[in-house]
Amino acid sequence: MGGGGEGTSGPELSTDNVKGIVLALLSSGFIGASFIIKKKGLRRAAVASGIRAGVGGYSYLMEPLWWVGMITMIVGEVANFVAYAFAPAVLVTPLGALSIIVSAVLAHFILNERLHALGVLGCVMCIAGSVVIVIHAPQEQEITSVREIWNMATQPAFLLYVASVIVIVFVLVFYFSPLYGQSNVLIYTAICSLMGSLSVMSVKALGTSLKLTFEGTNQLIYPETWFFMLVVATCVLTQMNYLNKALDTFNTAIVSPIYYVMFTTLTILASVIMFKDWSGQSPGSIISEICGLIVVLSGTILLHVTKDYERIPQSRN
Repeated sequence: MGGGGEGTSGPELSTDNVKGIVLALLSSGFIGASFIIKKKGLRRAAVASGIRAGVGGYSYLMEPLWWVGMITMIVGEVANFVAYAFAPAVLVTPLGALSIIVSAVLAHFILNERLHALGVLGCVMCIAGSVVIVIHAPQEQEITSVREIWNMATQPAFLLYVASVIVIVFVLVFYFSPLYGQSNVLIYTAICSLMGSLSVMSVKALGTSLKLTFEGTNQLIYPETWFFMLVVATCVLTQMNYLNKALDTFNTAIVSPIYYVMFTTLTILASVIMFKDWSGQSPGSIISEICGLIVVLSGTILLHVTKDYERIPQSRN
């Protein structure tokens, strides 16, 4: 199946890619701010109830500030959702680095989680790597039906990836989470990231279906559209639950970068397998994208290691 722009990439950007970039940047701003607002809400709820979300409490659902953060995140996720309908995941997902920058800066001023000089360098690296990715990103594929996406989702290679994710998530949730969830940040963030890679693939499928529907080609008559919607709902609810646990148990300086690195890597892997984003691109463009991604990931790690990352003290019962 041919891709838009004849499967090549260069300095020029298609109109769809530009729309995707703008929406992804707006999304990152809202999502980065939502991390801080939700964290403040989680802290208030823990003080009021004495039971933190990290140990199974759900009192934050009664905290208005948490809902403000949730609404902010939803706005960001909606923008992100639409971005995936216009641009490939290998372009949209790495731009989420901006959310880490927003989160780090706001955490410095609002949560007193200090951002040091090397953290600023990490922010610059994230921006520079994102620019490289944008310049060399592939064009969006031309898709005319949700059934085309279904065929991609049911190819053996991607089915193997899905099966692997499901098995690993079950092991993490039912074995490792009860034992190590409160002491190892990788448990909760791994669950979020693995489920997130599947949710992005389904979001892209659903977003493309709705885009085609609004353009006059109704995709709601196909059961595949509704299946992708179910997958999105399941994955997002799981992500929200374990992201709340991670944010409540560990410092934002740890959760945000690690979640971003794992989520981005797994999402790009899933997208390359399912949508074959790199098919038709020159080796130089692919290498440039990978280098840009490495710079972005290195920037997020630098943000992580140069900030205070002690665990949040337990609330007194």
